[in-house]
Amino acid sequence: MSSALILAAGFGTRLRPLTLELPKPVVPVGDRPLLAHLAAACRAAGVQTLVANAHHEHEKLSQIIKHLRLDIEVVVEPIIRGTAGGVAGARGILGDGAVLVWNGDILAEPPARELLTRASELDAQVLAVSPRPAGEGSVGLDEEGGVVRLRGRVFGRETRGGDYVGVMALGARVVAGLPGRGCLIGDVALPALEAGRRVWSLPSAGVWSDLGDLAAYVSANFHWLDATGQAAWCSPTSRVDPGVQIERSLIGAGAAVSGAGLVSEVIAWPGAHLQAPLARAIVLASGRVVPLPGSAEN
Repeated sequence: MSSALILAAGFGTRLRPLTLELPKPVVPVGDRPLLAHLAAACRAAGVQTLVANAHHEHEKLSQIIKHLRLDIEVVVEPIIRGTAGGVAGARGILGDGAVLVWNGDILAEPPARELLTRASELDAQVLAVSPRPAGEGSVGLDEEGGVVRLRGRVFGRETRGGDYVGVMALGARVVAGLPGRGCLIGDVALPALEAGRRVWSLPSAGVWSDLGDLAAYVSANFHWLDATGQAAWCSPTSRVDPGVQIERSLIGAGAAVSGAGLVSEVIAWPGAHLQAPLARAIVLASGRVVPLPGSAEN
């Protein structure tokens, strides 16, 4: 039985002020919360048992998961355990097989099913890596897809580089040996490489984002919009006054746009109320208006 853990215990400080209103894993991206995108991708990969660890605002996160009917079991961490400790703390729920581990702030299209299969076959740690030329990116790989460069350490001859996209799979032996606290890269992958064991990779195609700051958040939303082929997106349950023109914007469920004039490059959260005209802003459900950062690529 396939299982997955979504790492959702962080504070989301770099995404403030958005995360003052919602935990980072459930901020809206396109037509649904980020966590709903991740859950759908895990289910599409055949995952049957889906778990999320939580710490910061875990009550709110659990309530939203229940409201969305995502069928995710939440493991609350009184003290943050780290990425390795998060998986270790959920072992009793995850079962005995390979485990997919997805950082809760990562929006990507990794080969999730293949990651689980490879981790199970090799009983090893397998990272999803966005390909780059040799010497570039956060990891270096050999001809077989083995990791030979990680966090500035070199363990073999590199033939291509890449960026670890925040999604990996762990074989049963790796899961069983995880520390109660620690990092899946610094305290698991690096010691394995130092001991001469192999850490593997699979290529992850397509755009990915860590939603680490406002610019990345905005870019992820407009990338979703572009992928739909629409000039703008309004939820069927949103309300827009007749005198309002919507241009390159996303208007969430239950949001209301009143007044008259142009609404351009606006991300309106579900339940938000905003007044036209308005340009280049995120409007939160509370009514708070957050200007778009000038560096956002949208």
